[in-house]
Formats: sequence, structure tokens, C-alpha cells
Amino acid sequence: MQDRPDDKYSRILNAAIEVISDKGLEKSSVSEIVKKAGIAQGTFYLYFSSKSDLVPAIANSLLTKILDRMKRKVQGAESFWSTLDAVIDVTFKVTDDHKDIIVLVYSGLAVNHSLEKWEEVYRPYYEWLEIEISKAVQKEEIYADINVKWTSRTIINLIENAAERYYIGGEQDESLTVYKDELFKFIRKSLITD
Repeated sequence: MQDRPDDKYSRILNAAIEVISDKGLEKSSVSEIVKKAGIAQGTFYLYFSSKSDLVPAIANSLLTKILDRMKRKVQGAESFWSTLDAVIDVTFKVTDDHKDIIVLVYSGLAVNHSLEKWEEVYRPYYEWLEIEISKAVQKEEIYADINVKWTSRTIINLIENAAERYYIGGEQDESLTVYKDELFKFIRKSLITD
């Protein structure tokens, strides 16, 4: 489902995030969501066929916000390495700010939707990083003999997994700075030749 810029769609999504974050997907009702959104129940069904259809829409909304934030942060970046640093920073910040929503989205997509839907939601993010990696290859910042598509997905998944382990999994035996620095060094070493 595509983002719809209209106000009712946004109100439904925001209300759903609040209600579902508080009660969980199964215990939340469409009635509670529309009441919180201040709309009629029939209006909900103009946008979503069921409550479970909210999950990919919430995921899409969150990833759109992440990608917009990253694009703003890396605008005018001098190198791929400053872009990578920004991707790590934004991912960790957003994961910290929205850990409840992230857990909701993962559990909802795992139960109610296929991996194809997940990939569809992530496609713009993957494609953006593919472009950044291709630029780095052209500028000879990283070695050229890589599969850009695969590398983009791997980097995004690795960074997100690290941020989720830190904030959601409680894997905080190192400071945040050390954690992010080690992640940056690991990715950098995997992409450059000596």
C-alpha cells in the first residue's frame, strides 16, 4: 500500500501506532483506532481492508521517515564513508526513538504478511544505498568487484540488526560510541582493499 498524503490516512496511522503500541495488535480494535483518530469506522475501511493491513503501512511510514532523514543528513557528503557514518547514526537514533514500533512491525509482518511485502517496503531504501555504493565504486572509494544490490541489502540489514541488538536486545556491554565505531570499521574493512 502506498503512503497517502491526506490527513485522514495520517491520523489513522498515528492513532494505530499509539493504540497498538499500548495494547498489541491482537488486543487492539479498529473501533479504538478510529475513535483515537477522530474518524468514522467506515472511513478506516476506505484506506485499509483490515487491522492487519496497518502493519505494512506503519512499516512503510517509518522507513520513509528514516530514508528522508538519511538523505537530508548525507546531502553534500564528501565520501561514501561519511554517508555510511550517517546511515549508522540515523539507524541507531531511529531505532532508539521507535523501538516499540519496530517490534510491532516485525511481529506483525512475520505473522500476517509475506517476505515479499517486507522487501517491497524496503525497496526504496535498498535502491538509495545501491546508488550511494555505485558512486563509491566510481570514485574508487571501495573495490569494484562487488554485487551492489546484494551489498546494499547486507549493509542495511547488518546496521539495523546491530541497532536492534543494542536497543531492543539489551546488548549494551560496550558504550554506544564503541558499538557504532566497531560496526563502521567492520563494514569499511569489508569494502576496501589494502
